[in-house]
Amino acid sequence: MKGDRMIVKQRLALLLMVLSVALLSGCQTLQNIDKGLYDVAESITETDRVTGQRTLSAADRSAQIRQGNAAVEQLLAEEKKAGRKLDAALDRKQYQRLVRIFDRIHQVSHLSQERWQPILIDRDTFNAFTTGGTYIVVHRGLMQQLNDAEVAAVVGHEIAHTVANHVGERQTTQQISLLASSAARKDGYQAAYTHELEREADRIGVLYAALAGYDPYAATGIWQRQLRQEGNARSLFAHDHPVNAERAAETKALADRVKQYYQPGRINPNSAALLDNNSLWQKRENQDAATAGEGGGVSAILSTALGAYVGHQQAKQEAVRQAQYAQFVKAVESYMKLEQQRRASDKSWTTRWRYSGNLPLKGVIMGFMAQDSGGKIYRYVAHQPGIVRPGQRFDLTFKTNDGTTLKQIEKMKARYYVDDAVPAR
Repeated sequence: MKGDRMIVKQRLALLLMVLSVALLSGCQTLQNIDKGLYDVAESITETDRVTGQRTLSAADRSAQIRQGNAAVEQLLAEEKKAGRKLDAALDRKQYQRLVRIFDRIHQVSHLSQERWQPILIDRDTFNAFTTGGTYIVVHRGLMQQLNDAEVAAVVGHEIAHTVANHVGERQTTQQISLLASSAARKDGYQAAYTHELEREADRIGVLYAALAGYDPYAATGIWQRQLRQEGNARSLFAHDHPVNAERAAETKALADRVKQYYQPGRINPNSAALLDNNSLWQKRENQDAATAGEGGGVSAILSTALGAYVGHQQAKQEAVRQAQYAQFVKAVESYMKLEQQRRASDKSWTTRWRYSGNLPLKGVIMGFMAQDSGGKIYRYVAHQPGIVRPGQRFDLTFKTNDGTTLKQIEKMKARYYVDDAVPAR
């Protein structure tokens, strides 16, 4: 990481030097200076495969593959050392299913020419990830929980992270932001910046699913289910992913726009052309290389700077939005009073609440959080339908969805909290 930061600093210093020379030189050297500017832009940027715009990146694709694959291969070595099985040796049926789904999504992606490998690891959790190389790692628990179209949505989202170079873009942009902005040093900003990358990956991933012949609304189903089970946790922490309610709504809006490309069970025959021009984006042709020495260098630098500035501002705005929303939810919490609670079964209990605030609310979700002696966190939520009005009492039933019993919970440190609420206007 220190080495990468040093490279970025050196290239920025070179950029400043070239600009200084441009100001001190006469017109006879402007062509060479413009070519130099283009070379500098090339060294610290990558052309976005989706939009055609320049994005900051200190590593080219070959370096990204080396770095990303090294991280996964280290993980695989640790798995084998621990005696944990992988891929078909772990679960032949689920691995074959993963490969089948992956192959169709990969075939319609912007990186279809690269040789990728899906990896199934022995984890019960709902997770999958890429590291910028040519591996996608999927937890067996995710495969067991999702149907084929939902797995396709996740695979498309993860490939999209690499397609859009989010690993390299995040590292490079944050290094520069940390040098230039105090706001970028705050945890809320870092989470918000990642939040915006996640939204972009959703946008690309939903299109991939539709082009590969998988229901584009499957992603919406995932986040609606996660919302019912987990809520949104608006006030608990800064969110580096869109909260479940927002993600469900946004992926539905995306599916509405790409459903025209969906041919159930088969790859859209026009998928290659649709990657560049579709209802979500139109790829911009980058002319900087052809005009280097004739303004292309200046254009490359300006477009890079503008893109970085826009991304920085979007992250700042998202960090402010999240902080304001968290403050509102915490304020609502101060007006919620628990009046009763009683056991309903070994794994559920009912509660009665009174809301004493002045503002009508909708989308009220109450949460319960417990921590065992080992530090493991348990979170359960209950949804209140309709509008909650000032002075209203309402009943909610909490259920454990992980097999934990009330006897176990009673031994833990626990508290209630307002998971989410929206003003009813």
